[in-house]
Amino acid sequence: MANVVVEFKCSAGDSEPLSRPLLILGQQANLQQISWSQIKGKLQPVVTKEIWQAALVALNPNSTNSCPMYLNQVVVAALPSRVSRHNSPSSANFVSRLIRSCLPGGNNRSIVMVCERSDVFASSCAIARSFPIFSRRSTSIRRTEKKHVTVEFILVGPDSSPLDAAELECLSNAADGVRLAARIVDTPCNEMNTDIFLDEIKAVGAELGITPVIIRGEELKQKGFGGIYGVGKAAEYPPALAVLSHTPEGATQTIAWVGKGIVYDTGGLSIKGKTTMPGMKRDCGGAAAILGAFKATIKQGFKDNLHAVFCLAENSVGPTATRPDDIHTLYSGKTVEINNTDAEGRLVLADGVVYASKDLSADIILDMATLTGAQGISTGKFHAAVMTNSEQWEVACVRAGRSSGDLAHPLVYCPELHFSEFNSAIADMKNSVADRENAQSSCAGLFIGSHLGFDWPGVWVHVDIASPVHVGERATGFGVALLMALFGQASDDSLLNQVSPLGAPNNQSEDQMERDCKRRRLV
Repeated sequence: MANVVVEFKCSAGDSEPLSRPLLILGQQANLQQISWSQIKGKLQPVVTKEIWQAALVALNPNSTNSCPMYLNQVVVAALPSRVSRHNSPSSANFVSRLIRSCLPGGNNRSIVMVCERSDVFASSCAIARSFPIFSRRSTSIRRTEKKHVTVEFILVGPDSSPLDAAELECLSNAADGVRLAARIVDTPCNEMNTDIFLDEIKAVGAELGITPVIIRGEELKQKGFGGIYGVGKAAEYPPALAVLSHTPEGATQTIAWVGKGIVYDTGGLSIKGKTTMPGMKRDCGGAAAILGAFKATIKQGFKDNLHAVFCLAENSVGPTATRPDDIHTLYSGKTVEINNTDAEGRLVLADGVVYASKDLSADIILDMATLTGAQGISTGKFHAAVMTNSEQWEVACVRAGRSSGDLAHPLVYCPELHFSEFNSAIADMKNSVADRENAQSSCAGLFIGSHLGFDWPGVWVHVDIASPVHVGERATGFGVALLMALFGQASDDSLLNQVSPLGAPNNQSEDQMERDCKRRRLV
C-alpha cells in the first residue's frame, strides 16, 4: 500500500476489468438503485447485465458480503443495511474493512462507491485509511512504480447530482490528511523523533505559507512549561512546543487544537512492561491527527483564527528523567506531584491548553490525545471518548462522529465528584488517580481541564483516541475527519458545511438522523 496513489474523480471512465480491476461498494439498497447504463462501461464484456443482477441478488443484505463476478477482477460488495444510532450511517468502518479484503490486485484499480450525498465525506476518509503509506518492507522499498486507485462516487437518493470539482478537491485534501496522520503514527521513533516531527510541521507550514512558532529544550524550562519539559528532558532529542497559526482577516473567534505528540512512551521510570510497550510509537496520534486536519482544513479555506498546538516529547529513561515524587510547576502556575511517570500525556497537554488560553486567547480549545488505555474500556475500539464543559459541544462531537465516520461518545464530566482523585498533601495535585476503578478516562481529562480552570468561560473539548487510532498493527488516521466535520461550519467549503453539526444551514436535525437509522434498519 505504500506506493498507492488514491485519486478521486467525478467519473473514472469506461474500462474493461481485465485492464482495470474493479470493486463496486455500497449498501444493497443503494446498489439496486443504480441502472445498468451507469455501470456497464466498467463491466463489459466479461460481465453481462444478467451476471450483474444475479450478483446483487446473491448479496446478503444483513452483513458485509461480497460476490466476485469475473476471476476476482470484478467484485461487488455490500455494506450492512442495519445501522444503530451510535454508528455512522455511512458504515465507514465497514468500508475500510471491505476494501482491504475485497479490492482486486493490480497496478491500476478502481473503486466505485455507491452512496447518498450525506455519506460521501465519511466514505472517502474511510477509503483513504485503507491505503497506509508507511512501509519498510524490502520489496516495498525497492518498488519505484506507483500503483493507482481511482475512486468514483455514484450518488443515489434525493440529491444524486455528480460531485463537482470543489467537492472532489475537498475529498482529496481530507484523504491526504488522513494518510499523513496515519503515516506519522505508523513511523517508529528511530525515524519519527521530535526533530523529525518538527520537520513534518515545518513542511505543512511551508505548503500553507505559515512559519511555525517553536519553543524547545531549555527554553521550555525557562518559560515555565514544566509539563512538556519534565516529560521529555531525559530523551536524546529535546521536547518542543510548536504552533501553526492561521489568522485570516474578518475572523470572529479563535480556535485552538492542542495535540499530544509523545513520539515514544516507555512509561518513564514507571516503566511499561514488555507486552505493553510495543506500539507506543502511536502515542503521538493526537498531534498527528491535528497536523493532518489542519493541513486539509486550511487548504479548503477557514474563516476563523485556527491554531494547531503540538506538544512534542519522548517519555524516555535516563539520568535526568523525572522521578516519582518529583514536583513540577506547569505553565498554569499550578504544582503537580508526580506519582506516575507513565501518566505523562496529561502533563504536556496541560501546558498546551494553558498556552492556547493565555498566549493565543483562544475561545474554543480542543485537545486530542491517545491519553488512556481505559478509553478502550469506556467507549470501545471504534469510538473516541469525548469530554467537554459544554453540553452543546458534547452533542456536536457525537453528531460530527456520525457524519465523518470518526465515531465519538461522551464521557462523564463531573469534576466535583472526580477531581478529588488527584489530591496531594504537598502540591496542588498529583498527576495520577488514587483509585484506578473510578472513571479513569474522565479523571485524566479533568486533570487537563483543571489547569484551564473549571470556571474557564470558553469551550473546552477533550478527545481521547487511544483505541481508534489504530486497527491491529496499522494506524487509521483517526481524528482528521472528526475535526474537519466538527469545525466545518467555519470552512469556506460547502461539503464541510454540510457535514458540520454546528451552524451549518443544511444540517440534518437529530430527529432526521434518528429517522435515517430507523429507515436503514427497516431496509
